[in-house]
Amino acid sequence: MTNQLLIIGCGNMGGAMLAGWLAAGVDPARLSVLDPALSEAPAGVALYRDAAAVPSTHDAVLLGFKPQQLGQLGPGLQGLTTGRTVYSLLAGIRLDQLQAAFPGAAAHVRVMPNLAARINKSPVILAEAGLDAARRDAAFALFGQLGTALWLDGEAQFDLVTALAGSGPGFVYRFIDALAGAAADLGLDQASADALALATVEGAAALAATSDVGPATLADRVASPGGMTREGLNVLDEEAALRRLLTETLRATAAKGAALSKGS
Repeated sequence: MTNQLLIIGCGNMGGAMLAGWLAAGVDPARLSVLDPALSEAPAGVALYRDAAAVPSTHDAVLLGFKPQQLGQLGPGLQGLTTGRTVYSLLAGIRLDQLQAAFPGAAAHVRVMPNLAARINKSPVILAEAGLDAARRDAAFALFGQLGTALWLDGEAQFDLVTALAGSGPGFVYRFIDALAGAAADLGLDQASADALALATVEGAAALAATSDVGPATLADRVASPGGMTREGLNVLDEEAALRRLLTETLRATAAKGAALSKGS
């Protein structure tokens, strides 16, 4: 595995990953953070405010700042990336752009988890350029601790996969909020609606994860012919309303990834 990882920019996603590694039992001495805005790091994790103060003990870096900052920050990070594996959380930034920004790096890897990395339940999508077999195994071992790591053969579908697995929790949270809001609009008190919507989605997801049949079959098992659930499903299924909405949601999200790679 990676012996020493430097996280550059430890915001929401970087912080979730850091918490997930610590929860998985990674020695905090193997993790360090470069972030001038972070108030403090977890116990045992070194925190640096300036790139010049970072010792050259790490063998990999994780880029966790905003993709729009690559042009501004990249030149000042050359010394920290030379000869190391560069892992990038920068949405929309392609491997060739990473290679251009950090030409001295040993290898470049796009990484897309989601916030469930904090509880070691995240899918982690990986695409790489330049990894040998040992470094590829090290990357898989490192990110597999955060949930389920998955290599893509290429990065052609990376924006779409990011829209599904990276941005997807945001859409699920919006659904939970809408489900509770709909119940409140129909007369249920908000606190009860919030609690029931969250518990319902949590239980349904847990069952789907362990079931030997797919979600479509599970939905039909809930819905008796002519019953209440079927009546509600008829609304969602009419002219594939829900699927069409989510298709457009993923399309717009993936398109934004492509736009980010062009600096839009």
